[in-house]
Amino acid sequence: MGTSQIMIALDRGSAVSLQTQLCDHIVDAVRTGKLQPGDPVPPSRELADELGVSRTVVLRAYELLRANGVLDGRRGSGTRVSRTLPRWRPPDGPARTSRLAPEPPLAGQADHPLWQPWERSADNAIDFRHSTPALAQFPISRWRRTVNEAFSHADAALLGYGPAEGSPALRAQLAALLRRSRGLLAPDDRILITSGATQAIDILVRLLVRPDDVIVIEDPSHTVLRQIFGYARATVVAVPVDEQGLRVGDIDRHVRAAGHEPDRVRLIYVTPSHQFPTGYIMSPQRRRDLLAWAGGHGATVLEDDYHHEFTLSRERIPAIAADPGDADVAYVGSFSKTLYPSIRIGYAVLPQHLVQPFLGLKWITDRLTATVTQEALATFISSGSYAWHIGRMDRLYRQRRRRLLDALHVQFDGAVRVSGADAGLHVLVTIGGVRGTDAAEIARQAAARGVLVYPAADYFVGPTPDDPMFLLGYGAVPTERITEGVASFAAAVRAAAPDRRESAVGNPSG
Repeated sequence: MGTSQIMIALDRGSAVSLQTQLCDHIVDAVRTGKLQPGDPVPPSRELADELGVSRTVVLRAYELLRANGVLDGRRGSGTRVSRTLPRWRPPDGPARTSRLAPEPPLAGQADHPLWQPWERSADNAIDFRHSTPALAQFPISRWRRTVNEAFSHADAALLGYGPAEGSPALRAQLAALLRRSRGLLAPDDRILITSGATQAIDILVRLLVRPDDVIVIEDPSHTVLRQIFGYARATVVAVPVDEQGLRVGDIDRHVRAAGHEPDRVRLIYVTPSHQFPTGYIMSPQRRRDLLAWAGGHGATVLEDDYHHEFTLSRERIPAIAADPGDADVAYVGSFSKTLYPSIRIGYAVLPQHLVQPFLGLKWITDRLTATVTQEALATFISSGSYAWHIGRMDRLYRQRRRRLLDALHVQFDGAVRVSGADAGLHVLVTIGGVRGTDAAEIARQAAARGVLVYPAADYFVGPTPDDPMFLLGYGAVPTERITEGVASFAAAVRAAAPDRRESAVGNPSG
């Protein structure tokens, strides 16, 4: 389909961004019937060429339209107008500047990606999915005994509606755990149990942010977090990160470029112990700068400490919340990566004045997190089983990380840049020497060889690097299969490269 069929004409002299103009043109075409449900829209690269804009402009517009339910992207069939359209809202301002914010999927949208369960890869596939722990190594027998013991001691009170703030035993264990591992001194009454870290983040956004406020996030960042923040009807401003973490000095400039004053910032989301997805660890100076900025502007820092347990860094930097100074810092974590995702237990450590409002919102959404499981987890920690498991997993992840880095070096002959190797369960890999090669095509070539790899471009809000980038998780990949997986990945890169003869990717097999 050519762009002339939907009559896209961008006004480069307008105060409205090119991305917003493109969104509005497509929305108008759907509203007026020029685009029908199921109709394809041009590929991002083709549309960017025809309009004379950066491909990033088109990718970001398509991402917003998909999040809002206007477009639907499926592998193998391109991007199309959604077959189940959302309810339309009138523009928020004068002349076609309606805000597009993510909407939840409708009940009838059975094929919407947000309804789909975690896709299980084929048994023989080598899956480099990020943020996946080594579930096959989880000590099920120990955990089963602990859960059985918790149920054997459960009384009517424990089986009923427990306190919204969570089990006193688990909160006490968390206070001791965070004191030892993160330098965070927090009394039990500031530690609240949630159904995963995602619920804690969602409640904090509902509590702190109003329409027309500003939320600052890191760029790149996780797309799910952008969904949560965008649904608050706030303006989400992405500020780039570098090797030292969030570029705090750039916050004012980016917020003003979005049409707001810095004093409208209500929340700053950071992943300082292992930035997602780059893996950078925020430096002590940047942490001080962040706290000074937040304190001076009345903003709350939301510290997501999702990977702090697994690190190779010689110096363990305490959590930002350990010494917040004059700033408000809300600290969240979970047991999804250290134990298993379906345990659905997370926690928040909050400033005292946020505790009761937070509990009020939690009470009316789900009342409480599973009580008996909390008691079992408290026992698992107090008995030393949790520390034993973390130590065992830390040794395993170090081994797998080393194997992955060695294999990347051998297979790519120095043509890759790796970040995030000091912590966490994944690394970010940038492949040099194949500029212009489509990362999605590399992923398809790898999948055909039984290896699943994940392009990282969608995590960027601003311009993406020219070289293809991939997020490679190693936590769940058996050590003995990592070398085989990386070899197939390298073969996929060579197959997808526009000119294999000049590719800088090595070819150890000849």
